[in-house]
Amino acid sequence: MFLIAIIFSGTLSWLSIGLIYVYTEQNLFTAYLPSWHFAVGGFLFGLGAAFNQGCGVSTISRLARGQLVMLATIAGWIIAWIAFSTWMVDVKPSRYEMPVMMQYGSLIIGSILLSILVFRLDKTSRTLWLSMLSIGFMGGCIFVFEPHWTPSGLLKDVSFYVWSNGEHLWPSLERFMLIACLVLGMLLAAIATRSFHLEMAGAKRYFWHLGSGCLMGFGAVLAGRGNDTQLLVALPALSPAGAIAVSSIIAGIFAGGLVKR
Repeated sequence: MFLIAIIFSGTLSWLSIGLIYVYTEQNLFTAYLPSWHFAVGGFLFGLGAAFNQGCGVSTISRLARGQLVMLATIAGWIIAWIAFSTWMVDVKPSRYEMPVMMQYGSLIIGSILLSILVFRLDKTSRTLWLSMLSIGFMGGCIFVFEPHWTPSGLLKDVSFYVWSNGEHLWPSLERFMLIACLVLGMLLAAIATRSFHLEMAGAKRYFWHLGSGCLMGFGAVLAGRGNDTQLLVALPALSPAGAIAVSSIIAGIFAGGLVKR
């Protein structure tokens, strides 16, 4: 139930993105045709996330709760992105065009059907679904303000800028402010819930999470961002490539669980 709720968490993100379309006629939903790199990238990201026991945002959340080993995961992201920018694998997906009215019509009908199903569930499951849908809606609002809002996206652009000697654009101040507020919120929540504990780890765990971060970094570039963008943007856009990426991420997580066991 938890996995299904996560997959459909971005269902209501069209409310904020659709409002922008009404006022500006700019459709922020972008869909792509599936190709090999979405499948391979999704699997690698899922494998790394399973080894890391968390995706991009949850890595920052765990760091904010005092788990210093997450610094190794972040270092792995940066190493993977620098290596990728050096090798420059040519990843250029093809756009998938869908009539706007058909796209939003499908999302509206799907949201209505999902709402009916959610309110027929028991209280515990209903609370889970409403929480996930709320997260998806808020994620859509943030996406309208800043399409590359995730912490990993900011670190990736900073890494590319430094490594390429300024050939890439330096991220805007608003992006740094957004991530600073995100981390501050996580830290305050950890303190309020008394879940903040400064934790060290042995060298073996640091190397393990470094490797996990490298897998996540390579996978995110190949799949066109990590699970957050896939769930909150690609799937609500009805992108075939997004569906392939999410399916591959789940397969990678499953495979990673088998390897760990």
